[in-house]
Amino acid sequence: MSLIHRREFLAAATAAGSVLSMRAASDDPGPKLEGIFPIMQTPFTDSGALDVDTLVHEAQWLHRIGAQGMTWPQLASEYATLTYDERIAGAEAIVRTVKAMDSRSRPHVVIGVQAPDAETAVKYAKHADKLGPDAIIAIPLGGGLDESKQMDYYAAIGAACSRPLVVQTIGNMSVDLVLRMAQKIPTLRYVKDEAGVTLPRLSEYHKRSQTLRVFSGKRGPTFIDELDRGAIGNMPGSGAADLYVAAWQAWKKGKRDEAMEAFGKVLLFVSAEQAYGLPGQKYLLQLRGVFPNTKCRNDITAAVFDEEAKAAIRHAVDYGKKWFKA
Repeated sequence: MSLIHRREFLAAATAAGSVLSMRAASDDPGPKLEGIFPIMQTPFTDSGALDVDTLVHEAQWLHRIGAQGMTWPQLASEYATLTYDERIAGAEAIVRTVKAMDSRSRPHVVIGVQAPDAETAVKYAKHADKLGPDAIIAIPLGGGLDESKQMDYYAAIGAACSRPLVVQTIGNMSVDLVLRMAQKIPTLRYVKDEAGVTLPRLSEYHKRSQTLRVFSGKRGPTFIDELDRGAIGNMPGSGAADLYVAAWQAWKKGKRDEAMEAFGKVLLFVSAEQAYGLPGQKYLLQLRGVFPNTKCRNDITAAVFDEEAKAAIRHAVDYGKKWFKA
């Protein structure tokens, strides 16, 4: 083989290897996400500033009580009230905290990158790509469902970040749209499904896709049935996450009666969260020693969070202490 031909051969081989490496990287599904991934509540100081130290404490606490992962900032995190800089600071603090944990037991981290427009969402996604969480998640654009715009929005996010993408469905976002997006966006591998009626949607996902993995939402009021229909876990609030973990672990071991019993304990706190909104969720965390207060920036349920509401949550926590891990 002549020197020129040999150089051409080596160049072609190198190029081919690069292409194969790129394909392998794009085909890498990343870590296997499943289990309980609480949507972290966002703590604020009494003056209303983002409390990064307490956010870090929340991440450490979720690790101690056995959560398989954590997600921030989403709807229950009051993400729409956070500034760009606050979201960046919070994401960096959470990822840094979790990466400092023992790699053999640390939970996964999912960072929210949604925004009112694709351009800003892409900025969050690019920042997340540098941080290296286990996945990113995005709520769809608001203002009604225009499927072509949602497709473009998620495609832009997926192109901006190499991490696995979780689509959080809301409103009337169809299973069909999500499946079509998954065909066009290589990083779209997970769904947090909160649109429409949960159980038949889970069956539809399970029937029509062999690769897309689906978390249920809405605090999992039918959690065991959701797991039976193919859900890989749930993304509830943080306050009673250890009770969800107990139900999940029992179900994974095939101990259905034990899972049902554990889930019955979950429902005590699901009803409290539904009744008393974000302040109630933060009060639960306060009673459990995680948050210093119940400060919220913008909550329409604040009017129902009165002294009687606090008493009801205290009674539930006192009753449930024997079940809590921490």
